[in-house]
Amino acid sequence: MAPKLSNFMQFYGYDLLLGSIAAFYVFMVPYTKVEESFNIQAMHDILYHRHHIEKYDHLEFPGVVPRTFMGALPVSVLAFPFALVTTLLHLPKIYSLYAVRLVLGCIILSTLRFFRIQIKKKFGSQVEAFFVILTAIQFHMLFYCTRPLPNILAFGLVNLAYGFWFKGSFYAALKCLIFATVIFRCDILLLISPLGLELLLSRSISFWKALKSCIITALLCVGLTMLVDSVMWRKLLWPELEVFWFNSVLNRSSEWGSHPYYWYFTSALPRSLLAAYPLFMLGILLDRRVLVYIFPVLSFILLYSKLPHKELRFIISSLPIFNLSAAIAASRIYNNRKKRFWKYLNVAMLGSFLFSLGCTILTFMASYENYPSGYALKALHNIGHLRNNSNELWVHIDTFSAINGISRFCENYDPWRYSKEEGIPLGEFQNQNFTYLLSESSDISGYKCLFSTKGFSRAHLRVGFPPISLVKDPKVYVHGNVKNNEIIHRSWPGC
Repeated sequence: MAPKLSNFMQFYGYDLLLGSIAAFYVFMVPYTKVEESFNIQAMHDILYHRHHIEKYDHLEFPGVVPRTFMGALPVSVLAFPFALVTTLLHLPKIYSLYAVRLVLGCIILSTLRFFRIQIKKKFGSQVEAFFVILTAIQFHMLFYCTRPLPNILAFGLVNLAYGFWFKGSFYAALKCLIFATVIFRCDILLLISPLGLELLLSRSISFWKALKSCIITALLCVGLTMLVDSVMWRKLLWPELEVFWFNSVLNRSSEWGSHPYYWYFTSALPRSLLAAYPLFMLGILLDRRVLVYIFPVLSFILLYSKLPHKELRFIISSLPIFNLSAAIAASRIYNNRKKRFWKYLNVAMLGSFLFSLGCTILTFMASYENYPSGYALKALHNIGHLRNNSNELWVHIDTFSAINGISRFCENYDPWRYSKEEGIPLGEFQNQNFTYLLSESSDISGYKCLFSTKGFSRAHLRVGFPPISLVKDPKVYVHGNVKNNEIIHRSWPGC
């Protein structure tokens, strides 16, 4: 039995480590933000409404641009047995949210495993070990890998592309990137271009064979996404083409904020890579082989930097390559640690690992407090039942609450009912018959503030340990209708 356990840990130990961290993030922070809303609502509707498309959330709240169901469908199918069990046992739907996020995490981490195996074959087991260590002490990759963002769905295909690239299956790598571009994220085109150019210049691929392969793959992907999404959206549609038009041609994405050209290199990459950021630059100097892999990814970020609207998740698919370069540098430093100069480098590297772990813990603590409306609705479900009321309990969720932690997975069964009706002025709520309100406003006519939930506001430097503390402010207020006597006379936590 012991040898079998040893062999299991040898083959899957790294996967258990990374998977455990990702699962910890899921259970500690299950709620989702507005960026994830389409896919998470789609997964809910597939699991609970199935073929009744007229009940799906996206038909009532379509969003700024349409998104594809091509990611939500396979994840929902794999999570369906878990959702079915929760339904039969009458468990809250939040358990199904855990299921879909864990299934997505397994898919993404399995693609990362495929890439990691190719790293081991090309650079050795020690580089693989440092690759895992660096990934584990970083926050963003493992936190985001379970989040149903289009960027993460594309990230899985990019990991496969990296693995095929390292393996020498160049046409398979291009096909994975085409699939990701056409269906999930049109911006992956900015990665295909420099990678394809490098493969052509190195004569790793034939231009005409690559062109033929990419065109056929693109046409198949367009047909597949149009077949599925035209049914789900009830109109002829290629979602990612509309996203490309909105973001790139109309440049409307800048309406959500903009950053300077250098922001990815001075903010996003340092925050996401932490210790791996200086190490990846050192890795380029220590092993020239890695430059071949770094060049297309750096070009991808440089090209992407021209778009004014920037977010870390847009470039998350570049992190594994940077971690590879950093792992090569870490391995070289570790192997030469007994030499005088390298000894100091090794100490500095170990210190940077501890610093990265501290930053990851701090970032996790901030993220934990960043979903106030999810916690508010959970608290309301726990204490908001009315003994003398057999009617439905209507909860209105304002826009701020809807985008900061609440999805349909957070809703309870009867007698609870929910409304996300938009455009109701604060003064008009007293004429509405809602039982409870979740709002960012602390004072609403006709309603009593019952309690509030705090959310992360900012980090504060202080003297002592730890040197950084998190400042939390009230973010979401839960109000009760003053016309309901039981609500008024009950004891509430207060605002």
